[in-house]
Formats: sequence, structure tokens, C-alpha cells
Amino acid sequence: MKIFEKPRAWSKEKWRWIIPILLISLFLATLIWLPLQAQRMEANERQEQLIADTLWVEHAIQFQIDRNDEMLRQIGSDIMSMGLKPAEVAERFDRLRNSNHEISSLAWFNHEHVLVTSSAEEGPSGKHVPDIPYQESGALEFDIRTRCFTPTLDDQLPKSEKNSYVINCQIPLIKGTKHLGRIIITYRASGILEELVPWWFAQDNQISLVDIDDKVYATRASAGLGKNVYTHNRTLDLPDLPLVLHTNSNKSEPKLLANLLVSVVIVLSLGLIWSLAALWRDINRRLATEGALRQQVIFRTAMENSLVTGLRARDMQGRLTYVNPAFCNMVGFPADQIIGRLPPMPYWAPEAFAEYKQRFSDLLAGTVPANGFETIYQHANGTKISVLIYESALIDETGKQTGWMSSILDISELKRAQELSRQQEEKLHASARLATMGEIASMLAHELNQPLAAISSYTTGAMNIVEADNAEKNLLLGALSKVNAQAQRAGQIIRSVHEFVKKREATREQVDICELIQNTLPLIELQGQASHIHIQWLPTKNLPPVLADHVLIEQVLLNLTRNAIEAMQDTPTGHRNLRIQASMDVDNDHVVVEVSDRGTGIPAAIAEQLFSPFFSTKASGMGMGLNICRTAIEFHGGKLTHSDNPAGGTIFRFVLPAFYGN
Repeated sequence: MKIFEKPRAWSKEKWRWIIPILLISLFLATLIWLPLQAQRMEANERQEQLIADTLWVEHAIQFQIDRNDEMLRQIGSDIMSMGLKPAEVAERFDRLRNSNHEISSLAWFNHEHVLVTSSAEEGPSGKHVPDIPYQESGALEFDIRTRCFTPTLDDQLPKSEKNSYVINCQIPLIKGTKHLGRIIITYRASGILEELVPWWFAQDNQISLVDIDDKVYATRASAGLGKNVYTHNRTLDLPDLPLVLHTNSNKSEPKLLANLLVSVVIVLSLGLIWSLAALWRDINRRLATEGALRQQVIFRTAMENSLVTGLRARDMQGRLTYVNPAFCNMVGFPADQIIGRLPPMPYWAPEAFAEYKQRFSDLLAGTVPANGFETIYQHANGTKISVLIYESALIDETGKQTGWMSSILDISELKRAQELSRQQEEKLHASARLATMGEIASMLAHELNQPLAAISSYTTGAMNIVEADNAEKNLLLGALSKVNAQAQRAGQIIRSVHEFVKKREATREQVDICELIQNTLPLIELQGQASHIHIQWLPTKNLPPVLADHVLIEQVLLNLTRNAIEAMQDTPTGHRNLRIQASMDVDNDHVVVEVSDRGTGIPAAIAEQLFSPFFSTKASGMGMGLNICRTAIEFHGGKLTHSDNPAGGTIFRFVLPAFYGN
């Protein structure tokens, strides 16, 4: 029995040793593995944190550069649309540069690549704007994109900043297909890192701007050089310029504690505290994030509520999903009464229902006018409102269209102002016609005296013939015929004057330009009689008609011929020739009318202001004649110009589009 019990006892003893050894080995392995794993996890965490922070910094830099680009495009738009002066542009450049210190200089060049104005940092020799060559080629000549050029050394910086690079970005000024110039924004490469990289990030990392060939353009190392343990590269999305944001952390690899057991105890001891701290930190971060989000929502709501432009959102079925207060004030309906409704809408004007339905059908079909459209709305109180509407697709974060967004502008006041301007312009035209007739009133009285005197003579002769023998009846008939002709002549002159001066609405109808000039010739001849002007009328046969108001065109002719007659007062009598010619510009399909004189001509200094309102070289002139003429011609879709007469004097030329009916 004892022989068999000994191995069994030994077997039990063996397992008593093996199990603790295995447990201890497992515990020791765990103790060794945990710090190693913690080291790897910490290294990974540091690398991921560096990547996340680098991405945030890259977004911050990109956002600021895009924001600067957008502000300069707005300045460029104002230059092209509002005609900003160089001093105004320089002031706006200064404000932008003073609030964004990463900008070294701003410069505006015209279409001839000549510097118009600039704003730059103070260098050793004063303000310096880099001499930037004009960069364009081929298909990019009218490219509206911003272009950035390879960084270059700035020789104007002080010695302490030598070998510093600047980045030049060109923003073209394009209007239609016309190149009007460019705006150059210059960034200091070092300034981008100094101004746009947060201090807390620079304290832990060395940040550099390099190109794809690892050429360094700028470096910021506030806490010393990086240790090349944790690095990351992010490419900046600059137009035509691939720059890389390279970050090199100052942190070294995490080290194992000398005493693994101590580390375990420390970890176990601090675990709860760390957990509580982490929980507190996460709660604070969440609260801070929610507070920031709440502030953003409040700011966005306040911004939308302060807009004077109405905003309206609709889903893919046309149901209203959002309106801002400006839109509600515009139509007079509160948001809760119209949100969620499908057409027809309560603010639709009854007389425009057909238009609304057609536009709504086009919208559902995806047809959106690129330049907006005008229509009318009806306020809740029944008032009609003229509005200008711009439609655009509403895209969600996944790139899917979820509806349409509309911007609505109330242009009722603009329409009223345009109508008032039209009425004032009509009054101005009428006043000009009355002024013209005032100048020829004395000549008109003299001209009418001749046919009236002839009528009197022929009438007296007719009475004498009646009292004489009946054999003189044929002479009586001839005298009465001449009386009738002279009476018709006087009546024609009076009718021409009455038609010219009477107040009437401008109406455009099909007009034969040659016939119109022929009917106006009596008044033109009347103006030129006192000055002994020889009038030459050169019509062209088979000219197409024009769509015009004949009274306005007659007014233009009388103004131009009167100016020509006055210009020839010092011309020798034999050379006082006024030529009126009508012809056809086949290439542009326009009817051309020329009024040529042999006067003294127009000096270059006066020619620049010739069509300006209230500019006159005559002591008694109002300076509105040529301005009215140009307005009348442009009203008909034409153009009024002038040039020197090769024979001496001036040629005024206006063109009108030919009209061929429907």
C-alpha cells in the first residue's frame, strides 16, 4: 500500500507547485506585457493625437487663406461693379492686412499689368511691393481661379529675417470675357506659421512648410527641434502650389518604468483617479462643445433674423420647410401658417397664378433660372409686392439634393424709383423739345409770313378777277390753286411743330428712317436759313425699317443739326455745308445716320466730357442736349458716337438696329 501511495502524493505535490508557478508566470507575463502594451498604445495615441492636431492646424490655415481669397474677390467684384477708386481699394487693403498679419502685401494691377495701388509691410527702405511678373498662358488667360506661385526669397526683409520666403497668389479680375486686371496677395511663409498655428501646438511640435521635394520654406520651433519620433505631413490645398505642412513632435518614445511592480501599483492606484479625471474632462469637453454649438446656433439664428433678404427652403415636393423673419414680414404671414404647406401659397397674387404654376413645374423638373427672375407677391393685406427671386439646389452633407433654397428681394421701391426716373426722363425730353422750338420760334414766324403773305396776295388777285370779265376764270383757278398750296405749306409747318412739342408717351413702331429725315428737313432748313447753311441730304434706297419713336429720333436730329449749324458760325460762307446721310452697316445689321459739319471740330479735352450732363461750351447752354440724344438712342438699343471729319469739322453718327418684324 505504501508503494502506491508515494507516487500519488508526489503527483499532488507537483500540481501544488505547478499551478502557483503557472499563475505567477502568468502574473509576471501580464506585468511585463501590460507596460509594453501601454508603451505601444501611448506611442500610437501620441501619433494619432499629432495627426489630429496637424489636421486641425491645416484646416485652420486653409480656412484663413480661403477667407482672405474670398474677401479679395469681394474687393475685386466691387472694383468691377462699383468702380472703386485706388484710394478706397488701398484703404480696404490696409484694413485686411492689419487684421491678418500673415499677409505681407496686397497689390492691384490693371489690365496693362501696371500697379494701381498697394498695401505692404514696412521694410528697411519703406513699404515694399514685390515685383511680381504677370503669369498667364494659353487657356488660363481668362481663368477665374486663384493661382499661387512657387515661393520666392524676399530680398527686402531685414538681415534677421534673411532667406525668408514669400508666397504670391494672383486673383484675376474677369468681367464676362474681358480681363480687367488682377489682385496679388503676398504671404510670408514664416508669417503663416507664426500667425495661423496656435501657440499650444507650436510648444509641442516643430512645424515646417516644405514642397514635394522636401525643400524647407519656413520653420517654427518654439520649444526646440523635433525628435523625429512622431511626424506627420498634410498637404495644403493652395491653387497650383502643392505645399506640405510637416510636423515633428518634441516628444520622445515612452519609457518603461524600472520597477514593473511599482508601475503596476501606481497604475492601479491612479487608475480610479485617472478615470474620474477623464470622466470630468470628458464632461467638461462635452459641455464646452455643447456651449459652442449653442452659440453657433444662436449666432446663425441672429444672422438669419437680421437679414433683409427673404430666405425660403422647400423640399423635393415643393413643401415649405423653412422661412426667415424677413420673408414673413415681406408677405405678411407668420411662419407657422405657411411652413409645411404645398402650392398654391397664400401669398401668390391671383393674376399671376399661371406663371407661378409654370415656374413651380419647371422647378420640380430641375430647371432653375441662373440669373433669377422677377414676379409679384401679394401681402396679407392685399398689397402687391415686386420681388426678385434666386433659386438654387439645397444639398445635404452627403451631396444629395434635398430641395431648393430661395433668396427673395423686395424690389418694390426700386420699381417705383425706376418709374419715377422714366417719368422725369420723359419730362426732360419734353423740356428739351420745348427749348428747341423756343430757339426757332422767331424763324418759324418769319417762315409762316411768306406763305400767309402769298395767300393774301393770291386772294386779292382772285377777288379782282371775279370783279372783271368772266373770261379770266382760268386765271382765277390758278390763283386759288396757289393759295391752296401755300396754305398747305403753312399747315404742314404748324403740324410738324405741334407734333414735335406735344407731350406724349414714348411709343416704338416701325419707322422708315429716310422718310423720317425727309419730314424733318423743313425744320432743319428753317434752323439753317439765318446762317446760310447748305444742307445736303444723302439717302440710301431700300434701307430696312427700325423700331423707334419717331418724335425722339426727330429730336436727336434737330439737336445734332443745330449743334452743327452753331459750330459753323466762323466757317466761310461757301464752306458751310451740313451733310445728312443714311446708310446700312451690313456686318452688324444696323441702320447708320451721320450728321457732318465743316466747323472747328472738337478738342480732345472737351471730347472726354462731351456727353456728360450739364457740360456745355456755350454761355447760354444747359449742357443736356447731347446727353439727351445719347439717352434717346440707347433707349432704342443703339449707340451715339462722334469722330473728326477728314474735310474739317465733326461727324456725329448714331446707329439703330434694323427691324424685320416677327
